[in-house]
Amino acid sequence: MTNADFLAARFEENRSHLRAVAYRMLGSLAEADDAVQESWLRLSRSDASAIDNLSGWLTTVVARVSLDMLRSRVSRREDSIDAEPAPERIAHTTAPDPEQEALMADSVGLALLIVLDRLEPAERLAFVLHDVFAMPFDEIAPSVDRTPAAARQLASRARRRVHGGGQGASDSGVPARNLTQQSETVRAFLTALRAGDFNGLVAVLAPDVVVTLDPRAARPGAPTTLVGAETWARGAIAYSQLARNPALHVALINGAPGLIFAPHGQLNRVLTFTFGDSDTRIATAEVIADPARLATLDLAVLN
Repeated sequence: MTNADFLAARFEENRSHLRAVAYRMLGSLAEADDAVQESWLRLSRSDASAIDNLSGWLTTVVARVSLDMLRSRVSRREDSIDAEPAPERIAHTTAPDPEQEALMADSVGLALLIVLDRLEPAERLAFVLHDVFAMPFDEIAPSVDRTPAAARQLASRARRRVHGGGQGASDSGVPARNLTQQSETVRAFLTALRAGDFNGLVAVLAPDVVVTLDPRAARPGAPTTLVGAETWARGAIAYSQLARNPALHVALINGAPGLIFAPHGQLNRVLTFTFGDSDTRIATAEVIADPARLATLDLAVLN
């Protein structure tokens, strides 16, 4: 086996790990594959004999490549771009199919990906490398051009945003002790919706529940306000098949449990809820699809 073959084999041993790091940074399998292949290019051009910890070196490189891609994306204000792989790359990659992308997103946690997408690139990198992959801050620091202490602060700030601030009450005034019951109510609603279970839906809705839809969420000519549990349950059942889409997830929205719908990792709409006194029934709901309003929502992962 030649040195080149040996190096390629060592790289392949790390490929799945590198892809996981890049995917959590970029939220796109196609871009993650590009970042991984770029790390191979950099390795092939380096003096591998001087690298003591190849896995750590590659992780740092793919993290830096992903960080540069994120910063470029932000500066251009563009969506992800799928570049044609260069001939010298170790393997020719193609964009993954939607099913593969959905499986990857589901394994990571769609809500986490959506929240990570709202972090500053350096915050995202520090959080992913430390909290997800357990890298020490002295190894993370060079990737974000910070001291280890500053990298720790980046991760801490990101962690607070990912988990909704970690305060006793949310910005919407929901006591932390009620979140467990409220999340159970939302999950019961989602389970009944996916099953097309009319009675199950009515059971978690207040009899006089009020549902509003913003103009972007309502069908043309359809009402934007619905009143009554049975009225909404009948209408909601029509969307049972859509509700089975893995892109629909429970998350914290402005401090309260709700639902996010993010096909292909792009936030498309959310359902926000308020609850009755016992938190076992939904008192009001709002369906939001206006991109300008979606951008203002405070999203966090529900523990």
